[in-house]
Amino acid sequence: MAATTSRPSRVAKLPPRERILDAAEELFQREGIRRVGVQAIAERAETTKMAIYRHFETKDALVAEWLRIVAADYQAAFDRVEVEHPGRPREQILGLARFIAEGLPSLSYRGCPFINSLAELPDRAHPARQVIEEHKARQTRRLVGMCAEAGLSDPEQVAAEITFALEGAQVSMQNGSVDRVGERLLRIVGGIVDRHRSPRGAARPATD
Repeated sequence: MAATTSRPSRVAKLPPRERILDAAEELFQREGIRRVGVQAIAERAETTKMAIYRHFETKDALVAEWLRIVAADYQAAFDRVEVEHPGRPREQILGLARFIAEGLPSLSYRGCPFINSLAELPDRAHPARQVIEEHKARQTRRLVGMCAEAGLSDPEQVAAEITFALEGAQVSMQNGSVDRVGERLLRIVGGIVDRHRSPRGAARPATD
């Protein structure tokens, strides 16, 4: 209830473009992309359709920008674990898993924005889908790099296994098929990393 009553005063202070994005995020997450029209976004943002189209040429462009912001939050998690664990790639990988695990409770009722959006956007040429695919490719490159730095055998294979675990955990949390998802996820990712440690990786000294 507190969040509902505080939202108008918070949103009123946002610049018009950010107010539109804030409203779009809330509606897209709650109701889905296809079910939400520009008029509904305008009403939620306390603006007009004309104002929205001044900032975003189309609804598709608005969806793409929202997902670009979501992707930036995930990329920021990579930056954060690198700063928190400098020169310690194993801890960086586990830090990423912890970031996903800690965010799982919100997925139990909203779901992963990327997974949900892909389900609604079958057209590979859709600008929002391209944002997701570029984000996932960048995320994979960074994870492969961490695995290589950790001295893990076959970094691409390890990154793929970890990605399967991270994304599978999000789906499992959303559909309620597995209990203690966050706890299990951390254990699985730790096991993947330890299983692929080579003698070179195991002997590599950690630097703080």
